[in-house]
Amino acid sequence: MEMTSRERVKTALKREEADRVPVCEINVDRAFAEKLEGAKSLVGNAALQTGNPFSLEEAHILSDTLGLDNLFYILRQPVYAHMHEGKDGRLFPGDGMIKTDADLAMIDLPDPTKDELYAEAEEFAKNKGDRALFFVTRGGLAPAMLCMGFDHFSMTLYDNPKLAETLITTYFDWLIEVAKKVTQLDFDLFCTADDCAFKTGPMLSPQMYRELIAPHYARMKKELDIPWLFHSDGNIMDIVPILIEVGVNAVHPFENTAMDIRAAKKAFGNQICIVGNVDLNLLGGDEPDAVDNEIRELIRDLAPGGGYIVCSGNSLAGYLKPECVLAYVKAVKKYGRYPLGGN
Repeated sequence: MEMTSRERVKTALKREEADRVPVCEINVDRAFAEKLEGAKSLVGNAALQTGNPFSLEEAHILSDTLGLDNLFYILRQPVYAHMHEGKDGRLFPGDGMIKTDADLAMIDLPDPTKDELYAEAEEFAKNKGDRALFFVTRGGLAPAMLCMGFDHFSMTLYDNPKLAETLITTYFDWLIEVAKKVTQLDFDLFCTADDCAFKTGPMLSPQMYRELIAPHYARMKKELDIPWLFHSDGNIMDIVPILIEVGVNAVHPFENTAMDIRAAKKAFGNQICIVGNVDLNLLGGDEPDAVDNEIRELIRDLAPGGGYIVCSGNSLAGYLKPECVLAYVKAVKKYGRYPLGGN
């Protein structure tokens, strides 16, 4: 029986087989969207990627054009770092501004208890149609590191741990209030982007992550009545068991230059939904046939039994090639129908 996109995604999140493997994204650069035939009206950089990048109408146009099973809405808490503009208007954080206890006074996050903050999110929720709707925000560790800069943050954990912990708690307290509000809206997935790893392994030891970060996520999970997806680049293999303990339902993207997504499926596929990890190098190249083959192999290895959502290995960045991204979505629909192996 043909499912709606929303039913398809919710089934995969429960680690069951849907009618086919879902295909979703958690972010798309406007610079990429304006390359797409059928979405060329989506021009501009939306406040340089600091806010929600697409209106409701634009979001539907984008998902229609790409053939995605989801819409996404982004609400990021600000970080206090010197920002630098890169290609296509994307902003990159430089040196952090929070160096001392006195600097904490500059942090002024939008009030997460006010309904006004969620007016656009509520509009998305009421008008999402048959697609799954993802709420995307930052976690609490990455913003704290960005506010200090990684080197200074690391030294502060040793020299002045109370300052680092206060900053982390400030961001997690904000996140937890957001979770309370979002769970009252009709979103289907709560996504926290909280980069915590290098390609070689986690930025914090698993023990420190368990002691310093996991209790905050456990607090957040208590306020959520919808599934939770955790995103981090890098090799988070040693962190995933901790995330499972505190209640994560899905993990993205198992970065393919840092992790083996097939090993992750074998290790954790009976506990979480695996989301990822189409190679961005392929999506930025000139070989749609190679993309087709990549998707075929990912579905062959990861989709049996359910619990897999195909997604890019990060997001759809401005430098990607539309023909390759469209080939990736087309291949999911070609190879991903259950029962598998019929194509």
